[in-house]
Amino acid sequence: MSARTTRTRLFAATTVALAALALTACEGGSDTDAGSGPSTSATATGTNTPSTDASASTGTDGDKGTSGTTTGSGTDTNGSTGSTGSAGSSGSGGKSDGSSGEGSSSGDGGSGAQGGGDEDEMPGKCSASDVKITAQKLSRPLNHLLLTATNTGSKTCMLPPYPAARFGEAQSVPPVAEATKPQSLTGVGPGEAGYAGVILSSGDGSGENGYQTDTLTIPFEDGSIATVALPAGGVYVDTALTVTYWQSDMDAALGH
Repeated sequence: MSARTTRTRLFAATTVALAALALTACEGGSDTDAGSGPSTSATATGTNTPSTDASASTGTDGDKGTSGTTTGSGTDTNGSTGSTGSAGSSGSGGKSDGSSGEGSSSGDGGSGAQGGGDEDEMPGKCSASDVKITAQKLSRPLNHLLLTATNTGSKTCMLPPYPAARFGEAQSVPPVAEATKPQSLTGVGPGEAGYAGVILSSGDGSGENGYQTDTLTIPFEDGSIATVALPAGGVYVDTALTVTYWQSDMDAALGH
């Protein structure tokens, strides 16, 4: 083989090698360009569940908060599943101004206190103009007289503690039987009546200074005086004369 032929083959081999190197370089450059292109960043998309604020807690006293939890989930552009968000912190036990557990209204119109309206008028004292007193002599108990005071007025009134009865021209009123004293004064409404008993004389004749009379007057605390009609023929009284307190019950008036 000649030297010329040998050179020709070497040149051709060198040319082929250079061409192969050039092709390899081009392919590497394409990969490099493709790899250097802008990468798509993974963007997490997810739905967050709003945590429940401690201030929106419900409780009997408004002090306990409900813990809130936030859960995040999403998928990036490469298809990987996003991580689950961390659980929210438990709500503190402190009181919140907006809690539904407690609340008060300080409005003037919201209070349950009653206003100082006019109170019902208290009953006044009875007088001879609005009370009619009648006297009834009884066979039992012996020597007893029943006084009935009927309210003929339009308002309730309070009777005196007891009838300060004056029989005839007596200068003093008879004593009252303390055992008959009620717990409170006797009030009578319109058409209602109070009762008092009168022991006129002793049944065994032990009484003194007895006399027959047909008049009886009973004064009231306002200064008025009621004139009471006695049974026909009048009544006999002596030092045993005693009256009871005014009672709302007839039997209580005659029980002494």
